[in-house]
Amino acid sequence: MKETTNSSITTLHDLLDYDARKFTNAEIQLKNHLAEWTNLAESLKLKEVLFRYKDFVEEHIKKMDTFFVAEEIISLSTNNRVMHAYIEEIEEKLKNCTDMEVRDACLLAGIQEINHFKISTYGTAASYAKTLGMEKFAVAFHEAEVNEKQIDDRLSQLAEFEINLKARAPISLPEN
Repeated sequence: MKETTNSSITTLHDLLDYDARKFTNAEIQLKNHLAEWTNLAESLKLKEVLFRYKDFVEEHIKKMDTFFVAEEIISLSTNNRVMHAYIEEIEEKLKNCTDMEVRDACLLAGIQEINHFKISTYGTAASYAKTLGMEKFAVAFHEAEVNEKQIDDRLSQLAEFEINLKARAPISLPEN
């Protein structure tokens, strides 16, 4: 079994293993927040997309378990500071959003930022795995990248045709 803490990166294979630990940690962090964020969403369509996204995240984590068994990686102790920063940024914005429609726009944009980060991460991992002749995992990483792109497309459509329009002119009730 490979010990994964303080490992040096001397080969592309080492880099793939390191990155895989990092983005799996990112997926776990994201999964832990998606349920809360889904509950905060006002838009039913946004809730639906976030539920679907949570399913993709869980699927990605399960596929990564297969990778870790094959690679004999026993620890995921590598923290993903990038995902942590994205999550903190979303949490800070959500605390400051007082209008439901604007909060949905904020949430959607934050999820999309995370999504773009994950598209590049999975795409890079697929390329590494393909180069290393690890076709099974190249396919798995590519499938995760495709899932992320599907969610990104759905979020873009939702932003353009619903969420941003409502946030542009939220309904406000006069104060008495």
